Amino acid sequence: MNNLTTAPVLKTERLLLRGPERGDLPEFTRFMTSAPSMQSQGETVTAEQAWFGFLTGIGHWRWHGFGFFTVVDQKTGQPVGRVGLIKHSNWPGIELAWHLFEGAEGKGFATEAALAVKTWAREELGLDQLYSYIDCDNARSKAVAKRLGAVTDGTRAPHEPEAEVWVHAMDGG
Repeated sequence: MNNLTTAPVLKTERLLLRGPERGDLPEFTRFMTSAPSMQSQGETVTAEQAWFGFLTGIGHWRWHGFGFFTVVDQKTGQPVGRVGLIKHSNWPGIELAWHLFEGAEGKGFATEAALAVKTWAREELGLDQLYSYIDCDNARSKAVAKRLGAVTDGTRAPHEPEAEVWVHAMDGG
């Protein structure tokens, strides 16, 4: 086994969500350094910064007991993105976040995986509140948030002024 975290394995109809593994680094690096979705938001990084981000994600699991899951398409066995919970030191609350790799968008993977993580957060971690901090111009992520039952509260994230705060209902919806 190549477990780098204590992440559980979550399964949905089409997806497997697991903790990050060493073999995920090349795809993560490609995404972080060159994905069109990252470029459009001005968020690409260098390969070295991606390496540190990957390690930070592993540490996040150790520190908080939650983090990003690698999302794998069960049909192909290939990683299609990352979905999970994050809470950095200066953030006001725990974020439910999603990033799909190029070519995986538009298939419902983000919604399917995020619903699984949201259920896990409620049932296993006992969390009663989650947020998503979504760039004001990111229509696709706003659509995912709406499908997850989230609503914007009209405020901006203090740690990211370009992002709207979306609040997730945790009643099973």
